[in-house]
Amino acid sequence: MLVRPRSLSLIPGLLALAACTASRPGPQVIPSDVSETPPDVRRYAALRADQPMTIDGRLDEAAWAGAPWSDPFVDIQGAWRPAPEYRTRAKMLWDSTALYIGAELVEPHLWATLTEHDAVIFRDNDFEVFLDPDGDTHRYYELEINALGTTWDLFLDTPYRDGGPARNEFEIAGLESAVSLDGTLNDPSDIDRGWTVELKIPFAALPDRPGGASARPPAEGEQWRVNFSRVQWRLDRDSTGYLKRLDPHTLKPLPEDNWVWSPQDAINMHMPEMWGVVEFSALPPGSSVTPRPLGDAGTRWTLRRVYYAQRRYLAEHGHYAGRLDELGIVMPAVIMARTRGGYEARMAGWMVDQTGRLGR
Repeated sequence: MLVRPRSLSLIPGLLALAACTASRPGPQVIPSDVSETPPDVRRYAALRADQPMTIDGRLDEAAWAGAPWSDPFVDIQGAWRPAPEYRTRAKMLWDSTALYIGAELVEPHLWATLTEHDAVIFRDNDFEVFLDPDGDTHRYYELEINALGTTWDLFLDTPYRDGGPARNEFEIAGLESAVSLDGTLNDPSDIDRGWTVELKIPFAALPDRPGGASARPPAEGEQWRVNFSRVQWRLDRDSTGYLKRLDPHTLKPLPEDNWVWSPQDAINMHMPEMWGVVEFSALPPGSSVTPRPLGDAGTRWTLRRVYYAQRRYLAEHGHYAGRLDELGIVMPAVIMARTRGGYEARMAGWMVDQTGRLGR
């Protein structure tokens, strides 16, 4: 057990401008064909903890026993890809001060090397959390942790596709994190069983959330956009330890696998419109709650389709379209106009513009 407290569906047929990994910046994915139907993202009801939580990585409190597991993770591109080799699942709780996240990762070869906080943790096998409390697809949080308990927390004003960059200096004030290992770390002579992760994220540490930064807990029924990712490298063993498996042609490490809770339909975690929906319930652990679909999902997705089409139009013409018919789409409920900075598209009280932010 390692404890590190700190005070402080797009559909198949996507056009990849270039390959990019799930967590690092790079050329982004712009859809060439997008369904009119909003993606069927995964949903979870977070129950309210009825006892104090001890962050030790073991998930053995009674409250955790009453919290449902998420659906098992799938390949980042979706269920049409091969199923992950090892099971990953997560669960969530909350109370008046914090969000609690637990995760279970089946792993026969526990391996980690990075010990410095805010190192690029996905260079090891890791577990990752993505939080967009107000659901505008901008100003969101990312947290990564490896089997040594080393963390990397960062804040993005915008996704990389909209200019980024990540703010690595950001710290989740009051974050508590821990891992518990069921096996031996960095020992290639045996077969391990896996590891668990436990996180406490104070609400007051997340300034971009409905109502602004405060210690106020979420309201009953409040929905956040959330996703989880597991980065898994292919490893070879020898008498000295583990090595990343190399491509025999390039002699570079093979690409990592990316397994996620709610599929992105692209190898890119930084498409927050594809993240799952977490709904906060005031009911205690052990309760049965069916989370609702995302509020205004149809409107949000319609405007996101306008954004995608405008990005393609800009690439082809060097400027944004001023009318929907120029984009080759018919959306009678959408009002769109060119602006000095680009464009605005509005529908049912929602708006998107060239920055990519979806707001009201």
